Amino acid sequence: MHIGILEPGVTPDDLLDAHGTMPEMAERLFGPLDPSLRFSTWRVVDGIFPDSVTATDGWLVMGSKHGVYEDLPWMRTLKDFLRGAITARVPVVGICFGHQILAEAMGGKVVKSERGWGCGVHRYTLSDGGEIAIAAMHQDQVIEVPPDAQVIASSEFCPVAGLEYGGRALSFQPHPEFADAFVRDLVSSRRGGSIPAPVADVALASIGGPTDRDRLGRRIIDFFRSRRVAARAA
Repeated sequence: MHIGILEPGVTPDDLLDAHGTMPEMAERLFGPLDPSLRFSTWRVVDGIFPDSVTATDGWLVMGSKHGVYEDLPWMRTLKDFLRGAITARVPVVGICFGHQILAEAMGGKVVKSERGWGCGVHRYTLSDGGEIAIAAMHQDQVIEVPPDAQVIASSEFCPVAGLEYGGRALSFQPHPEFADAFVRDLVSSRRGGSIPAPVADVALASIGGPTDRDRLGRRIIDFFRSRRVAARAA
């Protein structure tokens, strides 16, 4: 199965050598869970897009320092691309910024939340009654759920932390691709700057315990595979 990674943001320069690009982080998560997967990346933040929404078997939209409300030209193109992919029945998965821009593309609303930074390992309640612990790194939040979307993950801090679009798309606010070491270095490097020290200290204390990165990674892979089977049967 061929997964196209749409890259709307880049790893900070001070962390790039140690941790690699965000698409590389995604491949380090998903590759061991399913070695048959192959990946291609398009840096949409630089205006580089695939020629067609059907160029791969599914699309993974990743995180970014940008807010969707900035409404930059590449963001408008990305929204059109995502709507086109969904219309063409090519599955889409969004993570963090990907979760937010997919929501906006499908009729929802995203703002910079008054709740401030959500970072470190957060716990989310799933619509099936389970829970997951996954790293978060965001200020922006989806505050209006798109029509035909259902909330599938939530927390007190982030009520709309996961959305499912009638089997056509799936998205999550937290980052399953972020390993503990990257989260620790990212928060530490921003502590007392863009992230207030007390918030950073709580986040740093949350890192190191068990998380559900692999579990969420498998759910995403299962979604891509189930939609591929459905498309072949249609």
